[in-house]
Amino acid sequence: MAIKKKPLLPNSSSCCFVVFIFSILLFSSTALAKSRRPITEAETRQKKNECYADIESGLWGWQCKSSVIAKENCALRCLSTPCYDLIYAGDPLEEGEKDLIRSQEFKYCMHKLSLGESLEGVKGSFEY
Repeated sequence: MAIKKKPLLPNSSSCCFVVFIFSILLFSSTALAKSRRPITEAETRQKKNECYADIESGLWGWQCKSSVIAKENCALRCLSTPCYDLIYAGDPLEEGEKDLIRSQEFKYCMHKLSLGESLEGVKGSFEY
């Protein structure tokens, strides 16, 4: 007695269900990406204060508490590692340095990151 094998083709209702689920996932992720809003100055300030508290508590290690400028570099890295790496990692802030251009670039980077946008073109965007 031979056993008849059924072909393994999906029926139309299961195909429709898969397409439906895929469509929902695709459109919901697109909608979420477009509904992002830019980070505000108040949110940035609050997060930076939280970073300072973490640094003071020792969560970032002793090197972040070794000087005022080390603390500032660690706070910037805490605030946004991708932006810190892009703007400051190759040339960290030094004692007494006020770098307004890189500060603006860092803020712009955080703005773009909060919107889910590419960081391409951020570095060098504020040079005169």
